[in-house]
Parts: sequence; structure tokens; C-alpha cells
Amino acid sequence: MRLFAAVLPPAGAVDELGLAVDRLQTLPDADELRWTARAGWHFTLAFLGEVDDALLPAVKEHLGRAAARQEPFPLRIDSGGHFGQRALWAGASGGLDPMRRLAERADAAARRAGVTMEEHRTYRAHLTVARSRTGETDLRPYVAALGGFEGAGWTVGELALVRSNLPAAEVRAEEPRYETVAAWALGH
Repeated sequence: MRLFAAVLPPAGAVDELGLAVDRLQTLPDADELRWTARAGWHFTLAFLGEVDDALLPAVKEHLGRAAARQEPFPLRIDSGGHFGQRALWAGASGGLDPMRRLAERADAAARRAGVTMEEHRTYRAHLTVARSRTGETDLRPYVAALGGFEGAGWTVGELALVRSNLPAAEVRAEEPRYETVAAWALGH
């Protein structure tokens, strides 16, 4: 199964960002972007990729320990950015250092559980809101429009293990479906 560790924003934060994204979708060339579904919005901490079912108990055990070592922290969805001309994202502010530590702990937990992880990269908190259909869309106007966005803060109190169910190859417009496999309270 295809898995990742994540922070899932609460419904109120998703709704606030959703209003801002609705405005982005009225900008010129917005149809060149594939907008992600609100139900799937998340901050990925560590992408585990395809994980053998036999490793799942160990993954859960180690992620549970990682969550226990991290105290809850404040966060808010804030402004935005882009990765080249491929992806438009909303950023975060508040407890970015604890979020980075939680991402590092989730990555280390997966490795300890026997998951072969990609090369470790510096963590950047982001929530993908759209992807370019062509890879050639100028995302700067969208980033500028998100520049003033600042959502209400909340306390991150949970680490989630999420399964990504990819759409069938022949269904182009369909989004991945996400389901929470397990979740652990931070600091417990």
C-alpha cells in the first residue's frame, strides 16, 4: 500500500483556505491547473511510498513512538509558493521548527520499521492546492494572490498515517483518495 505520514488540518482551516482557492480559480488561465480536492489537503511529513503489508505493524509502532516524543504545536496555513511551474501550494507558519522535527521523526521511524525511504531532503511545510496540467503554467500570479492569506491558527495534536489510493490509469480527471490508516496523539 502507498503510505505517507501527515498533519491533517482541521475543517475550519480547510474551509478558510478553500475560500482563498475559490478566488484563485477565477484568475486568468486557472483552467490550466488541476485543482486538488479539499478532502485531500494535508501537510506531508514523510512519504513512505509502497509499503509491504508485513511492515505495517512496525511502521505503526515506530510512528506511535515518534508522535509520543513530539509535543503539540501551533500552526496556521499562511501565504503560498510554487515548485517550478509544476505545483502551487499554501504554506504554513507558527510551529515550523516542531513541524520539521516531527517530519524528521516520521522519516526516521519509517526507516527503523524497514521502509526504504528516498534520499532525505530538508523539510518544507506545504499543502498542494493545484498542479499544472502542462508543466508550463506561470504560477507567480497565483502565489501573489495567496501572498496575503493567513488562516486562523490551531494546535497540531496528531500525527496521521495516510494511505493514498491512486486512480485507475484510464481515469485522467480523478484525484487520489486518501484514507487515514492510523493516528497518534502528540506527546502521549
